[in-house]
Amino acid sequence: MHIKRIHMELVAATLTAGIGLLAATGSLDLGVGWESSGPQPGYFPFYVGLIVLLASVASAAQTLFALRRHGEKRREIFLEAEQVRRLASFFLPMAVFVVVAIQLGLYVGSALYLFYVSWRQGKYHPLAAVSLGLGFAMALYLIFEIVFQIPLHKGPLENMFGVY
Repeated sequence: MHIKRIHMELVAATLTAGIGLLAATGSLDLGVGWESSGPQPGYFPFYVGLIVLLASVASAAQTLFALRRHGEKRREIFLEAEQVRRLASFFLPMAVFVVVAIQLGLYVGSALYLFYVSWRQGKYHPLAAVSLGLGFAMALYLIFEIVFQIPLHKGPLENMFGVY
């Protein structure tokens, strides 16, 4: 499996077009016109979103026109199979961390993420990996909750331990 450059260019153009569209439509609720005191709150985000959307469409069109003009040259390989596997081994644990941190809190998510990457990718002994994950979670708690008094998201742990 390999990913071609043209596909990545079109994916990037599609993603940025989605961001631009989201910004433009989201700002409609705030108002995009002018009032007697100046622009409404959604004025600038709306037009920035439109600019991003138009630039994305232009980028996709440029990619497709270049494909027609240069043919096979535009079909060069962007990522080989081994590179895709290496990126996935980095990205997938990070994506799982985000989901776990949202559901179970930053402390649990951080401990599990550090345990996994140090054990699987860092080749640490499982006991050392567990120690690293738990130690980091405790350090986070001490630094943010105790020293700076900034509560971090704890998920169901808040209710279970009656915190805050």
